[in-house]
Amino acid sequence: MSLTVSNITKTFTKFAALSDVTFEAEPGEFLALLGPSGSGKTTLLRLLAGLDQPDSGAIAFDGENFLSLNARERRIGMVFQSYALFRHMTVAENIAFGLTVRPAGERKTKAQIKAKVESLLKLIQLEEYGKRFPAQLSGGQRQRVALARALAIEPRILLLDEPFGALDALVRKDLRRWLRRIHDETGVTTVFVTHDQEEALDLADRVVVLKEGRIEQIGAPLELYREPKSAFVFEFLGANNQAPGTLLGGTIDFGGFTATAIVKGASDGAVTARFRPFDTQISRSGPGFAVKVLSVLPAGANLRLELQTADGQVFETQHAHDSEASDLHVGDTVSLLPTKVYVFA
Repeated sequence: MSLTVSNITKTFTKFAALSDVTFEAEPGEFLALLGPSGSGKTTLLRLLAGLDQPDSGAIAFDGENFLSLNARERRIGMVFQSYALFRHMTVAENIAFGLTVRPAGERKTKAQIKAKVESLLKLIQLEEYGKRFPAQLSGGQRQRVALARALAIEPRILLLDEPFGALDALVRKDLRRWLRRIHDETGVTTVFVTHDQEEALDLADRVVVLKEGRIEQIGAPLELYREPKSAFVFEFLGANNQAPGTLLGGTIDFGGFTATAIVKGASDGAVTARFRPFDTQISRSGPGFAVKVLSVLPAGANLRLELQTADGQVFETQHAHDSEASDLHVGDTVSLLPTKVYVFA
């Protein structure tokens, strides 16, 4: 069942939180809403959940007008960053909560609720924790319980509002893999809000990049990374370097050497070139920016260099441990050549 958002606008006083936002989530798709603080991600999630109403536009799920339904009628499962578990209830009681408060005519029997809770405890790999209280769990375990509680009502859509924001980096990485597996097993259409680029690119089938209440670009993670349509998308999706140059017919002149540019709507003349840290070559002699090595640091499978030009501009680059960069020391002077350069309008 597809989720369709059409021309949604939402204004708070004089501030436009969302402006003419339109997108569609396919049945069973994992869609990420990605953007900096203030881009409208959480506002959009609240509109989907029925916690707020838009000024204009439409939201439909499987052809049904969601704006005509209240929050309960939409049957939305929602998971927050803060877990929002009931401290006085056990894990099992927290998971069962959404089922036990349903109207009598819709409520499952106690045996059915018990069976549902047991199956969800198994799904989140906490079968032995049903009788514990939230205070007796780790942060990662509490977030699993929050997700199980959202899934217990068999939601039509699952909404996740930065659910890993309060967890440390290692736990977040483990939970990302686990969440993707849970999504694939349940097949629930999921909308995931995050400002973490790595999280969005790692988890989602497609990513909606938001900036100041508007959609900058929608696409699969690799598509966004390889084919950014704007400088904002390029910069927001990862570390990058910038340098002034002159564009002429697809070639950019850096004043001493040139490079072929991937041009996205820019006109010939003075431009700002952008390139990723790993789209570079280092040499003792050859074309490129003349730079001094400020630092050589390990970065997982790569070495991370900080390099400075004579006029004070600093570049960050990454290279394999067995490359020429491994022989460099702080204070060395080398040439930095960008190998893949983007120029945006």
